[in-house]
Amino acid sequence: MSVDLSAARQFIESTARVLERHQLAVLLDDGPIEPVLTALKAYHNADGGFGHALEPDVRCPGSQPSAALSALDVLADLDAAHDSMVTEVADWIAAIAHPDGGVPTVLPSAHGHPRAPWMEPSPEAGFLTYALAARLWRLGVRHPWLEKATTWCWNQIDAIEEPGGYTVVFALQFLDAVPDPARAAAAVDRFRSAIRDDGTVAVEGGMENEHLKPLHLSPRPGTPSRALFGDETIAADVDRLEREQLDDGGWDFHFLHFSPGQTVEWRGVVTLGAIRTLRDHGRA
Repeated sequence: MSVDLSAARQFIESTARVLERHQLAVLLDDGPIEPVLTALKAYHNADGGFGHALEPDVRCPGSQPSAALSALDVLADLDAAHDSMVTEVADWIAAIAHPDGGVPTVLPSAHGHPRAPWMEPSPEAGFLTYALAARLWRLGVRHPWLEKATTWCWNQIDAIEEPGGYTVVFALQFLDAVPDPARAAAAVDRFRSAIRDDGTVAVEGGMENEHLKPLHLSPRPGTPSRALFGDETIAADVDRLEREQLDDGGWDFHFLHFSPGQTVEWRGVVTLGAIRTLRDHGRA
């Protein structure tokens, strides 16, 4: 088995958004980060948040928490804590958060616009709080909202009884990023019950047999979440990811393809992510 990086590059250049094309140049060619930041600004709103389907499942122009997460992913991968967009989006998150730091998953601005069926606006704080806090910790940014959100995350983790689905993914992202390694290492074990014998976590309410694989749950070596998986499990999942490169050079995603635009955009995102994960494991 081997990754065909030439085919992956052709797929990104022929199919993906300008944003992912510039990210690929940084990842594979040590290209400059400025074109990535310029492309990202096209999704940046005057209120400091991000919208315009930066996260392909919510396709409204208004700012959304999932789009903020996508933006912070880009900024964290670039190690661009210095960019003004980081502080601006952190301020926006603080403005839409509940007093205890919890953040709604989908805001009302999604109404009337195409979106995935699971992206239903609701005022309740949700699991994106874990992920947003994780990205700011990865960036090394200190912000008043982050302190409250971190307390929210710890309180949720301490109280969790039957974790499942994307709650597991995002909570593990928080534990992998928060600068409290001893507490994080102890808390990781609270999620062991959600992991099936094959290393996967079921996604209730998704497509038939939809599940999250070990590398979705713990994509980076040397993080606290790796304690949940044996070396053989991770090696087998790296093999699986390598095998899933398609004939067109890209990778596909394993949840609902609800529109042509969403499908094209997510395939670019997951192809870039697959290359990054395989590189992190010495396969690309």
